[in-house]
Amino acid sequence: MSEHIYDEGHTVAGWTGVAVAAVGAALAGVGVCAGSAAAIAGGLVVVGVSVLVTWGLHLAGWGKPPGVRPRAEWGMRVRDSGARGGHSGCAGCRLAGRGRTAVGALSVAGSTVGGDGTGMEVHGAAVVGGGSGADVGRGAS
Repeated sequence: MSEHIYDEGHTVAGWTGVAVAAVGAALAGVGVCAGSAAAIAGGLVVVGVSVLVTWGLHLAGWGKPPGVRPRAEWGMRVRDSGARGGHSGCAGCRLAGRGRTAVGALSVAGSTVGGDGTGMEVHGAAVVGGGSGADVGRGAS
């Protein structure tokens, strides 16, 4: 058996999310048995809240990054110090705007509008009207 199996989901965020989702599922189940639309809807709302609770705890450092952690970080009481900056490859961190690398904008000085007789207009450095295979400046081939 592989050692990394014991690292999967053993976090405060994981267990709390599962517990809240279980309560929501139980409430929805009681609603189905009782024929109560309000209990079913309430249970589904609680299940939705479990996703938000798990996500919030993950962002607070009580979850785990994707992949296998070192064995010393497997404990439930070990808080993830890298959560504040975001985990690369983590959908939850990307949704929160963490873990993205900043991409600088390029500013190019140029004429406002220029044409070369081919029907293409050039705005600064961007070509308007040309696809990926457009022949800019040479006319139609």
